Amino acid sequence: MKPAGGLVIVGAGLAGALLATLLARRGWSVDVFEKRPDPRTRGYEGGRSINLALAERGLHALRQAGLQDAVMAQAVMMRGRMVHPLGGEPMLQRYGRDDSEVIWSVHRGRLNVAMLDAAEAAGARIHFNQRLDGVDFDRHVARFINDHDRTRREQAFTALLGCDGAGSGLRAAMAPLVDLGERFEPLGHGYKELEIPPADGGGFRIEANALHIWPRGGYMCIALPNTERTFTVTLFLPSEGEPSFASLPGLAEARAFFARDFGDALPLVPDFDRDWTNNPIGVLGTLRLRNWRLDGRAVLLGDAAHAMVPFHGQGMNCAFEDCLALDAHLAGAEDFESAFAAFEAERRPNAEAIQAMALENYIEMRDRVDDADYLLQRQLEVQLAERHPGRFVPRYSMVSFQRVPYATAFERGQVQRQLLVEATRGLERIEQVDWDALDGAIIERLAPLE
Repeated sequence: MKPAGGLVIVGAGLAGALLATLLARRGWSVDVFEKRPDPRTRGYEGGRSINLALAERGLHALRQAGLQDAVMAQAVMMRGRMVHPLGGEPMLQRYGRDDSEVIWSVHRGRLNVAMLDAAEAAGARIHFNQRLDGVDFDRHVARFINDHDRTRREQAFTALLGCDGAGSGLRAAMAPLVDLGERFEPLGHGYKELEIPPADGGGFRIEANALHIWPRGGYMCIALPNTERTFTVTLFLPSEGEPSFASLPGLAEARAFFARDFGDALPLVPDFDRDWTNNPIGVLGTLRLRNWRLDGRAVLLGDAAHAMVPFHGQGMNCAFEDCLALDAHLAGAEDFESAFAAFEAERRPNAEAIQAMALENYIEMRDRVDDADYLLQRQLEVQLAERHPGRFVPRYSMVSFQRVPYATAFERGQVQRQLLVEATRGLERIEQVDWDALDGAIIERLAPLE
């Protein structure tokens, strides 16, 4: 499709800024409307986790936008999970084979600023303090309002692209006209953020190049490093029950809970009282839609179409893949309706797969990373990847270090998990594995990964 008419992107967050950059570079006329102020002049407004895990899928997208060098200059490498068992010594569980297979902790606000600059440099026009207030789809006109001074404006569009997050205003505007089949599945767990400041000498207080996990069965704490030598600590806890956020009504109860279950972490958070009191409890859940589009007039992507829980660190990476896919389909289709249909057909099964894997990963992180059976299976998984390169590829590697479609990674991961369980059932040491039988099963059940 040749660029013609105006594309209007709702939301100037990470996905909106990337999509604007890609489309403007192709010659489209692009306007982006964002309900928040410009973070480059007003500072980044929080409300969402400041840390993001950047993996190969996201890096690939940033390369397409020419942003890899700028972003990586401010990223902190994470080699693996540093597991802090209750009453035990921390242990590093690498994500990959070596430092060529790592993920990166990046700051959401600084990444957003860099991407806004790139979008404007590509020719996109970005309008801040503009919340979507309604759409006349028949007239192809979107209405926006400035919540600060109550001024209103209308914007004509050829197509609307929804990058405005889990609470999408565009999704709400589409709902009366198309059966979205929308359902939000709350996790039943919330989160609260704390901070580990730099050490007195200015360095990191704990190992810098790792994602730290304090697994405690049905709940956990994690900590991600920042370039300022701080860590953002996130407690994930059930909303009800014991323990839960409901069972911690005040600061005294929260302190006692941390002292009991995260005794080695509490001294690292000197401003615990302030952070606990001031930081809200965040909501977690999975958004599922039956339809992402309204014929050729509007389409949703990223969290607006498929918000997920954060436990695989793939929300941003998945949204970036959406942007690349939509850009490619718009370039190759004859009209918007066919482009949007092809985009949804490609991305829906992949989005559903990573949503499922993110939910599974929460259970693994909080319940299994310090279990003997998990550690044995992980040891075997590493050896099988070496024995059968290109055939037995750990699921985490497919998701984080490659760009294998999420749906393929999910399907192969299920087969591989079953092989690991069968091969280690009743065993205590890897030397007890029946290698001949296992090698034969892998060749029989797993084709080489294309």
